[in-house]
Amino acid sequence: MFNTKKDAQTVVEATTLIAAGTEIRGDIHFKGRLHVDGKVEGAIRGEGTQAMLTLSAHASVTGEVQAPHIVINGAIVGDVTASERLELASNARVEGNVYYKLLEMSAGAQINGKMVYRAEPQRQLPKPEPAADVADKTTKS
Repeated sequence: MFNTKKDAQTVVEATTLIAAGTEIRGDIHFKGRLHVDGKVEGAIRGEGTQAMLTLSAHASVTGEVQAPHIVINGAIVGDVTASERLELASNARVEGNVYYKLLEMSAGAQINGKMVYRAEPQRQLPKPEPAADVADKTTKS
C-alpha cells in the first residue's frame, strides 16, 4: 500500500523554484533540484549525491554555496563548492573561491577568487603534537 522506494525517488526528482522577485534571508538545505531566479542572502547546501543547484541569469546569492552539481548563470558573493560538476555559463559572476571536481566554463564567465581542483573530498589531518619545550630539557641536565 505504501511504497517508500517510490517516495524516495520523488524527493530526488523534485524541483524547488525561488522565483524572480522573491528574496530569502537565511540558509537553505535542499534535496533534489533547486532553481533560483530570485535573491538569496544565506548559505545554500545541496544534500545527497544527486542534488543540483541552478542559478539563472537574474539570480543572486550572498553566501556560501555547496552542492554536488551546480550551474551558475547569475551572481554569487561567497565561496562555491561543487563536489561533482560545476558549470559556469556566460553570465556567471563569482566573487569568492571556487572548489570543483569537474569544471565547464563558458566565455564571459567571471571568477574573482581562487579556483581549486578537488578530486576527492578533503580529509581532516591529525593535529601535530606540541613540541617538547627546549628549556625543560636543559634544566633537567
